[in-house]
Amino acid sequence: MQTLHILRTPPDETVASLKKSLSDQEAKTVVLYEGDVDWEALVDDIFEAEKVISWW
Repeated sequence: MQTLHILRTPPDETVASLKKSLSDQEAKTVVLYEGDVDWEALVDDIFEAEKVISWW
């Protein structure tokens, strides 16, 4: 199962720990708080992933 993690802010220790425990080998992370975001690619990633988790 592919999981997509979307990070809106830098993760604290709790979020990093939870993210690690919820990730599988195919997990992908998209960081929104650094630089430019390829929004079209993000939409594609959302539709391709089996599970999407957005971290505040």
